[in-house]
Amino acid sequence: MNDDQSNLAETTLFRERRSRWEILVLELSKAPVSAWFGLIVIGIYCLVAIFAPLLAPYGEAEIVSTPFVPWSWEHIFGTDQIGRDIFSRLIYGARNTMGIAVITTVLSFAIGGSLGLIAAILGGWLDQFVSRVVDAIMAIPSLIFALMLLAIFGSNILSLIVIIAVLDSTRVFRLTRAVSINVVVMEFVEAATLRGERLPWIMRREILPNILPPLAAEFGLRFSFVFLTVAALSFLGLGIQPPTADWGSMVRENASLIQFAQFDLKTALTPIIPAATIGLLTVAVNMVVDWFLHQSSGLKS
Repeated sequence: MNDDQSNLAETTLFRERRSRWEILVLELSKAPVSAWFGLIVIGIYCLVAIFAPLLAPYGEAEIVSTPFVPWSWEHIFGTDQIGRDIFSRLIYGARNTMGIAVITTVLSFAIGGSLGLIAAILGGWLDQFVSRVVDAIMAIPSLIFALMLLAIFGSNILSLIVIIAVLDSTRVFRLTRAVSINVVVMEFVEAATLRGERLPWIMRREILPNILPPLAAEFGLRFSFVFLTVAALSFLGLGIQPPTADWGSMVRENASLIQFAQFDLKTALTPIIPAATIGLLTVAVNMVVDWFLHQSSGLKS
């Protein structure tokens, strides 16, 4: 009898997973062109980031020729100010810039989401204290605050991730707390509390599944903001440091080439290429987020 029950449970679980997969495939088949465009662009970027060492013709910091070599079949986008292949650094930049942005966004959600859930559930003085600290941090422009902290703690990757994650977690805290407050007062949460369930169990099993759609959409938006912040800090010289390839620093390093547009238009376009990759990924992520918000809200066009 136990074996039969176990087989029945496994069959039921398999059917549930299959039905979820079928629903996902059905929703994707009805997705608009903008969402498909965003998904394809994000997929290409992810593949480039994962297989960067296989796709790049040269090393990330390898000096392969003389400085500022024009575009050619050997160097598709030419070389930079010290003779590194720009196309190779563009490929490695996908791994570095996107990887740091993803790690930073996940950490900001871990910090802000946890504090937002705890503040919404416990309330009282803890909620007021954390909320006022968050308000004080948000009152300072995040880019200026990040520049000040990086100048104090140093411009290394660990400091960059932690500082941006902490500053960005304030936005995640506000959203998580706002959507959690409406769920905390529900009967099933009160019943779980009366049963003696622990706080982590209530957060994970009762509240989090009910606030997941807005958090998932916010994750996409936060990734875009973090991605742009990392690129902006690198452009200003306090982000990802050389010789690590990064799209923001690549724009700064090759910006002087724009003044030669009247002599060689292709060479003048060199600093625009990493800037265009930043803009394209940001637009693609926002297209997917817009489609996801439309689906999760239940609105029908």
